Amino acid sequence: MQTIEEKIVSRIYGRGRGWVFCANDFAAEFERSTIDWVLYNLIASGTIRRVYRGVYDYPKFSELLQQELSPDFDQVAQAFARKFNWRIQPSGDAALNLLGLSTQVPGRLVYLSDGPNRQYDIGNYALEFKKSALKDVGFKYRESGLIVQALKALGKERVDKTIITAIRKQLDDTACKRVLKDTVTATGWVYETIKQVCRERG
Repeated sequence: MQTIEEKIVSRIYGRGRGWVFCANDFAAEFERSTIDWVLYNLIASGTIRRVYRGVYDYPKFSELLQQELSPDFDQVAQAFARKFNWRIQPSGDAALNLLGLSTQVPGRLVYLSDGPNRQYDIGNYALEFKKSALKDVGFKYRESGLIVQALKALGKERVDKTIITAIRKQLDDTACKRVLKDTVTATGWVYETIKQVCRERG
């Protein structure tokens, strides 16, 4: 029989290095006090790392640098969202970064949220959640919101063939159909651009 600690460790290992999580991720199966005790022991042994109060990661390790890498900011944001039961959507620079349209990791990463305004300082960056209208965070599919927010961040003037091609590369036909249906409420020019991205596939 596996102990509770072994079960939790096995879940963490199963998600792989880089996974960011909170106690809630285990709450359906285990008592909260037991989860806290196990996480405390795993931090003490160096297996996991505390990213912020109540948020942890199983850090990636760089063989080249011989050190643990910084946490994945998008995973951290998603862990906060699960912890507080928010719906979130990467905005601005965060969306551009996740779509590979920008390689700069900005100092401030903004996510739209249906929760309260909050900011968390983590390492070299600030993770900010901005309370926003549900229509901005309410897309059914993650890629829909990512594309809408990235296009808004760029602005109509800066969207050229290179950007359209870069976005197109990340969508297969199924994703295109999904996104087209999902983003019908987006701003006029944003939706026209998405139609252009999907129309010219293949």
